[in-house]
Amino acid sequence: MTTPMSTNAALDADEDGEAFAVCLCARYQASPRTSHRQAVKRIFRYLKFTPELGLWYSSGSSLSLRGFSDADHAGCQIDRKSTSGTCQLLGTSLVSWSSRTQGSVSLSSTEAEYIVAASYCSQLLWMKATLSDFGLKYGRIPLLVDSTSAISVAKNPVLHSRTKHIDVKFHFLRDHYEKGDIDLIHVVSTNQLADIFTKPLEFDAFTHLRGYRLKMC
Repeated sequence: MTTPMSTNAALDADEDGEAFAVCLCARYQASPRTSHRQAVKRIFRYLKFTPELGLWYSSGSSLSLRGFSDADHAGCQIDRKSTSGTCQLLGTSLVSWSSRTQGSVSLSSTEAEYIVAASYCSQLLWMKATLSDFGLKYGRIPLLVDSTSAISVAKNPVLHSRTKHIDVKFHFLRDHYEKGDIDLIHVVSTNQLADIFTKPLEFDAFTHLRGYRLKMC
């Protein structure tokens, strides 16, 4: 069992790493079907056959803070809502992650990516404040996004026709970028760690992120 969910499963258009797969199955608790039960069994089989995998926290790791955010635009075939995926690292150690459906339908992939980055910004700021209580000081916290368009929306205060409908609350990201709290950095999709929390991945991409990038061993 090489991945927790099959990329050809008929559950929805979403699945992937264990966290994403579990969150996906949780959406159907109210009225589960045979396909959902099969998906849960696959997750159990994945766990059974990969007991050697786990998160590794090294005493020699730095305490630099950074976050990754990604979105699978309109991935759900039922309501066409996007799936948000985020993760946060201290040095090379994964300390928090999230996979969830966005609350509203996004009209473009840019909007979906911008919304998840804005929502995740508050989590990074909370972690920054918490670590400051222990005497750790940070400048701009890197938030890595693989959408150059979403980064442009956050950095450009001019409202274009395709973005002016985005709820004001999501411009929280732009505000903290301008204040110098967050630094938005582009990352190529193959190294986007949060991708594993948004959708099913092919074997090579899955193992690349799981092993080399997320430091599971």
